[in-house]
Amino acid sequence: MEWRFGLGLLMTACAWGQAPAAAPGGTGRNHDSDVLERQMHALKLRLALQDVAEVDEVDYTSTPAAKNRNPTGPGAGNPVIVHAHTFVPKKLDRKGKHPLIVYAHGGVHANVTSGVSHIFRELLEQGYSIIAPDYRGSTGYGRAFYELIDYGGRENDDVWSGRAWMLETYSFLDPQRVGMIGWSHGGMITLFNVFDHPEGYAAAYAGVPVSDLVARLGYATDSYRALFSAQYHIGKTVRDDIMEYRRRSPIFHVRKLRTPLLVHTNTNDDDVNVLEVERLISELKAEGKQFESKIYQNAPGGHSFNRLDTQLARASRREIYKFLAGHLKPAFPLP
Repeated sequence: MEWRFGLGLLMTACAWGQAPAAAPGGTGRNHDSDVLERQMHALKLRLALQDVAEVDEVDYTSTPAAKNRNPTGPGAGNPVIVHAHTFVPKKLDRKGKHPLIVYAHGGVHANVTSGVSHIFRELLEQGYSIIAPDYRGSTGYGRAFYELIDYGGRENDDVWSGRAWMLETYSFLDPQRVGMIGWSHGGMITLFNVFDHPEGYAAAYAGVPVSDLVARLGYATDSYRALFSAQYHIGKTVRDDIMEYRRRSPIFHVRKLRTPLLVHTNTNDDDVNVLEVERLISELKAEGKQFESKIYQNAPGGHSFNRLDTQLARASRREIYKFLAGHLKPAFPLP
């Protein structure tokens, strides 16, 4: 009852509270409203999964900020504090060893709390524990955390640090059976994690992953490009520093792949154009890498085609779960 009461208060605040003014400094966001929205969605996520999982919210440290506005001031160089959601299946026999899933949320600026409860439930029912970090740049933690964004950079460290925190905290998790999944920007973070830490993951799934920032910003809108050229982020356009954008693009790091990988994309994706993922697949093949991929043809739902509640989406996720189970051996795999 206390959680439902809290949810009611949050919803009432959203409905009747006066919205604060947008934050100064050019971000164009109302960060106070972001905080309230994240809290509301986090509570809904907890309520949705508390029957099958022990749900918690934790804080841990990662690498320092990529840019420091006051490099000689107090606390300069301190590690960034990252917030994450954790989920442990209630039905696990903790005397044994079990696999872990690291989940990276999508969005240039977003958070983990919305639109994932059905996917997390499916994973939990198979016996996977999950950690889902809100890496630097995520919304709902105020302007300062939002402006720590380092897309294709130290945000990958934040997710890797979440993996380490989970393994250090729960002795029943098997470090040899860690998988990672993510869609869109989360797919990009997944790729970078397995490229940079091949010893750390037994399998990975990248759904409609951002793969080539140089190509992507060529077809993106001006407002999307502005997220990257903002002074608190890269601070330059692709034209000004193409090599920096290449460095942040998975397609130029495929030679590092050693982890079993499954990639999905969709020809009618209206966000991550299929050309990006086709190029990723081509580069992986050119490097002689062993991986699995599937290009869906005009699957309904576009960018979100296999995250929906449709028959096609469930069938596609079943492909993902079968792939992961072959490497991670969960306690309750799908028949």
